[in-house]
Amino acid sequence: MSYVDGFVGAVPTANKEAYRKHAESAGHVFKEYGAISFVECWGDDVPPGEITSFPMAVKCKEDETVIFSWIVWPSKAVRDEGMQKVMADPRVQPDVNPMPFDGKRMIFGGFEPVVDL
Repeated sequence: MSYVDGFVGAVPTANKEAYRKHAESAGHVFKEYGAISFVECWGDDVPPGEITSFPMAVKCKEDETVIFSWIVWPSKAVRDEGMQKVMADPRVQPDVNPMPFDGKRMIFGGFEPVVDL
């Protein structure tokens, strides 16, 4: 069964196009190293919460937009090997492809699908 990496972050709204370019460039690298799918989504209907929410989780500021992203891999083993290669690839290093957002507030994790319809 496949394996999914999920991400939630906050990007300055003014940096939308820079973020899109950053993500597209990185996405090609992930796919080169085994990812089946690479999806980046720009928040459109992401309400603030009272107890918890996407904006609260990433400490989203008024001039920022929440992003929601995922990468699908054929398996965890492919993901583990591919992720090592991605992180070592010079094309995703900050001096070549700088992140147009605060990466310290990004939430990420790996997930094993339990339902896939």
